[in-house]
Amino acid sequence: MTAFAPPTQDQLLAIRTNAGMAELATSERFAAAEADLVDAIVEGVGALAAGEWAPLNRVGDLEGAVLENGVVRLPAGFAEAYDQYVEQGWNAIAGPVDHGGQGLPFTLACNVLENLGTANMAFNLLPMLSVGAIEALEHHGSEAQKARYLPKLVSGEWSGTMNLTEPQAGSDVGALRATASPISEGPHAGKYLIQGQKIFITWGEHDLARNIIHLVLARLPGAPEGTRGISLFIVPKYHVNDDGTPGARNDLKCVSLEHKLGINASPTCVMSYGDNGECVGELVGAENRGLAAMFTMMNNARINVGNQGVQIAERATQQALAYARDRIQSARAGSPDKSPVAIIEHPDVRRTLLRMKALTEGARALLYYTAGQVDRGTLGDSAAAMRADTLVPMLKAWGTDIGVEVASLGVQIHGGMGFVEETGAAQHYRDARIAPIYEGTNGIQAADLVTRKLGLEGGAVLTALLEEIAHDVAGEPALASLARDCTAIAQWMLSEASLDDRLAGSVPFCTMCAVAVAGWQLLAQLRAVESGAAPALAATKPVTVRFFLDRIVPEAAGLRASATAGAAGLYALSAEQLAS
Repeated sequence: MTAFAPPTQDQLLAIRTNAGMAELATSERFAAAEADLVDAIVEGVGALAAGEWAPLNRVGDLEGAVLENGVVRLPAGFAEAYDQYVEQGWNAIAGPVDHGGQGLPFTLACNVLENLGTANMAFNLLPMLSVGAIEALEHHGSEAQKARYLPKLVSGEWSGTMNLTEPQAGSDVGALRATASPISEGPHAGKYLIQGQKIFITWGEHDLARNIIHLVLARLPGAPEGTRGISLFIVPKYHVNDDGTPGARNDLKCVSLEHKLGINASPTCVMSYGDNGECVGELVGAENRGLAAMFTMMNNARINVGNQGVQIAERATQQALAYARDRIQSARAGSPDKSPVAIIEHPDVRRTLLRMKALTEGARALLYYTAGQVDRGTLGDSAAAMRADTLVPMLKAWGTDIGVEVASLGVQIHGGMGFVEETGAAQHYRDARIAPIYEGTNGIQAADLVTRKLGLEGGAVLTALLEEIAHDVAGEPALASLARDCTAIAQWMLSEASLDDRLAGSVPFCTMCAVAVAGWQLLAQLRAVESGAAPALAATKPVTVRFFLDRIVPEAAGLRASATAGAAGLYALSAEQLAS
């Protein structure tokens, strides 16, 4: 497997141009995010990723996480690499200052995760979930809970998880059966006894952090049915003493690990709570308002999962480029010299590699534009906050689709050797495949776009974005036309289409919108490079942007018919006829 080299220059261009870091640094809250510090963060975490985390990627895939006597153990080297991550303060980049964080923009936390995840996607799920837990508690926890749990979560000394899914419920969170019963007396009076089972809990048990803080959805006695009756609870692996140290073990355990297609070093746990009737949890926020609190964590996670698409695409692209440069096979067609050449010289291989690079850079541009809007929302810009909400399903869905496509193309570049595990190309494809599924499948993301997000301000939030794109890219007819097509589809969905029609066209429409935004942001990068902002990219960036605008954008435009075809054709057969 090829060594990982951090794409520092492209990341810095995206941070400066798409996130607008210099503008963010003019605010009092983010004043510390000056250019020198930003450069140091991107370069520093890149060094940790390449030096400590990337070498563990292959061994993590081959050996995986192992459950032994109720304890999940990781291969040699993981504990030391995680300790380095904690000691260097990377978990605290965007954490709240009042609880030990550095309070820097979310954009920079995204860069930390991008580098670490490109180096080792499975390992990176550990800090990714912790970051989400921090955000949920920061927004919804009591002052006492923040003081008790946030400092160690922010430092990374403790890790966090998100417990939603149950065996019988799947994505239907409202169907959960886990219960929470009030404790009226004794040392835990005022807390709750938690009982139930959760599945697909990422890093639900491991031996790298000193405590694991589980955020668990459960239902109180007499609570309303469905999602209106769900509450959120803090359930620590170890009870926390008054001095903040871990105490006795709580009544919870990992009963099994899922045997997965990929991300083998990420323990995906089946967690059981309260087998002995002694699992204690604390209510977060108001009763029956747990889903709102959990969605704070999920929204963060969806951005970071979109980031995973960028990560795996970058890693697969780097490996494919290295292989294509070294693999000698056949003379180049039409060349008078009949000597074999590296396959990177063959036209279709060159096309494939440029597609991989253009898609990866487009997804990265969308990632950092979204992160920059999140940061503006944090500063009080409500329009930016709503724009960020609208971008999240595009980033999560299209970004992870790109991760799968690029990883698959990486296998293709390797030819038969890509289908052989020893090259490592197959690992990227296996690892990538989970990202379109978790934190809400990509179909759910597209549904969110055409229902909740399309409805923001009566459709004005999305249409304002698309109109801004069309105006700004007037010199690029194909991209401007794509943005106008997206506006027309949005207006049709708002005024004419039934709910079924909207949902039937949601996935192609989501792709069209994501490509329009990504193309717009790549064009912004190109303009910056042409102005001399990134001399290291002066040769490559114009080529990859041109490839995206001339080839990827027209492909997306071709989805209009599918986006507006309606639902009738989907139900022309009964369920029995379709399944027969």
